[in-house]
Amino acid sequence: MDASLPALTEMPSPQYVMSAEGRRIATYSWGADDAPTVLCVHGFASSTRDNWVNTGWVRDLLRAGFRVLGVDQLGHGASDKPREWGEYTMDALVQDLVIVLDTYLLDTVVYAGYSLGARVGWQVAVQAPTRVERAVLGGIPDGRPLARLQIDQVRAYAEHGTPVEDRVTQNYVTLAERVAGNDLLALVALAEGMRLGDADPDPAHPPQQPVLFATGSEDAILERSKALADVTPNGTFLELPGRHHFNAPGSRVFRQAAVEFLTTGAR
Repeated sequence: MDASLPALTEMPSPQYVMSAEGRRIATYSWGADDAPTVLCVHGFASSTRDNWVNTGWVRDLLRAGFRVLGVDQLGHGASDKPREWGEYTMDALVQDLVIVLDTYLLDTVVYAGYSLGARVGWQVAVQAPTRVERAVLGGIPDGRPLARLQIDQVRAYAEHGTPVEDRVTQNYVTLAERVAGNDLLALVALAEGMRLGDADPDPAHPPQQPVLFATGSEDAILERSKALADVTPNGTFLELPGRHHFNAPGSRVFRQAAVEFLTTGAR
């Protein structure tokens, strides 16, 4: 391994960007400032470290000559974790990323997002098209955290220790507790905020940029992901063999295809 590249789990200190609501959004930067930038945005109950560093994405993107800008979305990682659902609308999450780009003086980037990060990335590409040159959207459309999540059960578990009975909800709780520092009540608020807004991607208004969609073969949202790729004018689809929603970010097939796709746009 090149000694100039970070170790697999190395994290720089977070640099904080203030949201429109005065919340701290943690960001992390690797690589040369003048290199083409990949904005990496993680999934629900994850973080920059969990989704992009521990899985080798940052390492491989740096090797390919990119600068990497990671963001802990509100409610995650080292960012603030309010427990009010009104702070987690889709428009607010999109605005947070636009503010990050403005703060870093980045007119345009290539984008890599997974699950919730992919859903937000779709919307950034639609609402601020000049800011995203091309995008990798993994595990989309699972950005409504999530229609399958039983919020009352999570709240009862977080507040009173009541066992979670719903199997899908158990999976999300396990995922949330796996990531150090997660606040279940903040994540419940995020789930509520997304449900009360227009959180599903609109197939009638897809991104116009080149987009690589990637979803695991064992993921329940596979067919819906394919359908979104089909309606995206410059969309392509990659099925990740043997992967489900929670382990797809660690797929070498996914990582290699994404780096190749993003590198094509940087030439």
